[in-house]
Amino acid sequence: MSEVASRRVVLQPSTIEVIFAWFQRVIAGYCLLFGILYWIRLIGFYPGPLWRFDLMPVHWQVAAVVLAVFFPFAAAGLWMLASWGPVIWFICAVTECVMYAGFPELFGHRPLIVASHLAVALLYIVFRVVIWIQKRQPGDSNSGQDRWLNL
Repeated sequence: MSEVASRRVVLQPSTIEVIFAWFQRVIAGYCLLFGILYWIRLIGFYPGPLWRFDLMPVHWQVAAVVLAVFFPFAAAGLWMLASWGPVIWFICAVTECVMYAGFPELFGHRPLIVASHLAVALLYIVFRVVIWIQKRQPGDSNSGQDRWLNL
């Protein structure tokens, strides 16, 4: 029993993986906030003209309903560090970028939202690349498996 216990490898996340997990949770908070803001628009508490669901143009009805459902769903996935969380966030980000950058005459021009989505996507890519490089460095637990294969 002690021999088996001595061969166990304790897997600890690296510092960058811990920071990446907290990054995803911060983005989850923002997704939840965006989802709540879309729900506020849908139920009519938004202080603007035509910002109640039955008074919205059809293009806003479709976009608001999709984002009101997807943003909280993305928040849950990001908070749980599930692999589908970033995918749902990406769908939300692309939707809003297309809305505000592609159709500003219909949805308005909001460059700050588009820039923030691009910044988050860039940070996500940087984190994933750094983690991938870290895992490929020699001396990692994977290199031990490679040694066993060469015997």
